[in-house]
Amino acid sequence: MHEYSIVQSLIDSCEKYLKENGATKVTKVVVKVGVLSGVEPYLLESAFETFKDDTVCSDALMVMTIQKIKIRCNSCSAEQELEKNEFICPLCASSDLNVLDGEELYLMSLDLE
Repeated sequence: MHEYSIVQSLIDSCEKYLKENGATKVTKVVVKVGVLSGVEPYLLESAFETFKDDTVCSDALMVMTIQKIKIRCNSCSAEQELEKNEFICPLCASSDLNVLDGEELYLMSLDLE
């Protein structure tokens, strides 16, 4: 389960930002999880809850935003969010698409004290 290594990296980033900002603890971690990122949100949350103890995130709440697949159609230039993992433009039915968002996991913000 690679969510454990992701959480370790996330906690390492939190420790870095904490030191850079002269804070003492993290109270909230906001992440954006793309549906194509390969990360299971439930497992990520479970791993965070398991490994946050005895870290700067021990009292932190994790907030996740799930990012749908956002595409740009190269045929009609439309930008759309796909409701399904079907890579067809909903407007013109072209399959000539570029994925703009929904493939990554991002640390969006931290609340620090």
